[in-house]
Amino acid sequence: MINKNKTVVKSLDLLNLFLTNEELSLNEMVQLSGIPKTSIHRMIGSLEEMGFLHKDAEGKYSLGLLFLQFGQLVAERLDIRQVARPVMQALRDEFEEAVNLVIKDRNECIYIEKLESTHPVRLYTKIGRRAPLYAGACARIILSFLPEQEREQYLQTINPVPFALGTVTDKQKLRQMLEESRINGYSISHSELEDHTASLAAPIFDYSGKVVGGLSIAGPDIRFQEDRLPELIERVKSSATDISRKLGWTDKALV
Repeated sequence: MINKNKTVVKSLDLLNLFLTNEELSLNEMVQLSGIPKTSIHRMIGSLEEMGFLHKDAEGKYSLGLLFLQFGQLVAERLDIRQVARPVMQALRDEFEEAVNLVIKDRNECIYIEKLESTHPVRLYTKIGRRAPLYAGACARIILSFLPEQEREQYLQTINPVPFALGTVTDKQKLRQMLEESRINGYSISHSELEDHTASLAAPIFDYSGKVVGGLSIAGPDIRFQEDRLPELIERVKSSATDISRKLGWTDKALV
């Protein structure tokens, strides 16, 4: 976008520091952001006054309680989470593996709900985690079902980079995988975002037939062997279809 307000952008840059840091001092924010100390001092004063930041007795800053209120509102208004959670619960209880729900956010996917595996050895994924649309089964299944023009435009503009041993960075191979996912109705990934992990995902559609999310089951790759995949594929696809129907999707909806 053009004509961005520089103060707003810098303020967001400061707040983004707290995505990976629980608390920070003024000097630490200066060091991490590269923004002049005088500018940061002025901005955090305003952010604190509005409730976006909280300052403790030792001069350390953390996110203010206002974010909790906003976060709760966002969570309540994401109807897909409320609809999907019972289905996710059933899927997790049946296979005892982690179940994730993601949606598209610009050129990324974001994890908005998850249920942990009941196994002691498990794959941890935080709500709010982001991934590029080309990497991982859950992200790629969304990319697979985007309109062809939007999908191709995305592929032409990205420069894929590896995150783990199995990340697919060849665009021609990506195109082939996307086409296979559209035909088969699911995607599988192996060690694409983290080494020695596997994930299987299916698309979620709304009442108009538009892809609005992805449902995946994931865990250590040792538990995703070939003999187990057919059952997992069938159940993940049927679970995603169940969520889609609850969102108003029908077989007659345009996809």
